[in-house]
Amino acid sequence: MTHVSQGVIWFVSIVLVEAAIIDGMKLRVPNWLTFHMVIGGLAFAAWTGGSSLFLWALAGAATGLVLLLPLYAIGGMGAGDVKLLAGVGAWVGPALTLWAFAVSAVVGGIMALAMVAWSGEYIRHWAQIQVIGHEILTIRDPSKLSAIAAERKPRMRLLPYGIPIAVGTIAYFAWMGLLF
Repeated sequence: MTHVSQGVIWFVSIVLVEAAIIDGMKLRVPNWLTFHMVIGGLAFAAWTGGSSLFLWALAGAATGLVLLLPLYAIGGMGAGDVKLLAGVGAWVGPALTLWAFAVSAVVGGIMALAMVAWSGEYIRHWAQIQVIGHEILTIRDPSKLSAIAAERKPRMRLLPYGIPIAVGTIAYFAWMGLLF
């Protein structure tokens, strides 16, 4: 399925754990981590596989970027989360990045539901989901949606999305037998 080495999978997993810890503590994934991850993945690919592997890594980074950029554009997540998935893509390529994203989305959904259950504010959260959905369907201007999300952010319980990215990606690696 992939030509990604086990060492690369372990490296990406360790960086994801670091990103999840930082995001959980500070509600942000820092640029020093995400930029180094993207640039490092591209450089490693070029160094070990030449232009063809570099293009594969570039496609992986673009895949990670494209998958989360729409949510970032409307204020649904931070730029660090987007760059983190792009960094994953630079190391593991487009196919693994797509599947890691899918599993991360499921993990993020489960975590969000757990947060709602923990808060006990089911009606408030359901109403908020409806408002946000209505805004997305009617406003359709990413800059306006982002501004509305920024106004709403201080009143919301936030999910540091670096955690679902880490848990989902590492779980996918394990499920596919890439860690062992």
